[in-house]
Amino acid sequence: MTVAQSPTNGIAKRRSATSGQRTSLNFVAIDFETASYRSDSACAVGLVKVAKGEIVDTAVHLIRPPTRAFTFTHIHGLTWSDVAESDDFGKLWPRLEPFLDGAAFFAAHNASFDRRVLHACCQTYGVAAPSLPFRCTVQISRRAWNIYPTKLSDVCRELEIALNHHEALSDAMACAQIVLAAHQE
Repeated sequence: MTVAQSPTNGIAKRRSATSGQRTSLNFVAIDFETASYRSDSACAVGLVKVAKGEIVDTAVHLIRPPTRAFTFTHIHGLTWSDVAESDDFGKLWPRLEPFLDGAAFFAAHNASFDRRVLHACCQTYGVAAPSLPFRCTVQISRRAWNIYPTKLSDVCRELEIALNHHEALSDAMACAQIVLAAHQE
């Protein structure tokens, strides 16, 4: 399912520069939710595409992981019954890959986690992993605004970004807005 969405959340008080700095900013913010400790257990993915410094598209998908084990339901609320009829990553990837066209990098909060999940899913399903580098919004938030602690909920609270934490599209949208806000500083 692809959902068009315009960002209506405020990134209020800390922005001050011109939007001209955003014109060449092309990236995809990504967030995975996982079913278990296995890196290839993605059960949801949210994507937000930014082109020329503007959010132009969003997508969110449930993913059937390789096993029925769900350890993290208490975090994201998803269960096997929510994803049992969804495509696995291998079948979903051909719909995700075009979303990356024109992107210079991925943005993610705690990027090493999302990079690990993406690469593990690609490996499990025999898909070539994209070569885009990752930029971490934890590090961006620390450098741009000296925000500590730097959990996504803390950063969003500080920047007045709406967040439904651990919902893949909401987390990806927050990451996109953090990158855009940092580029306006």
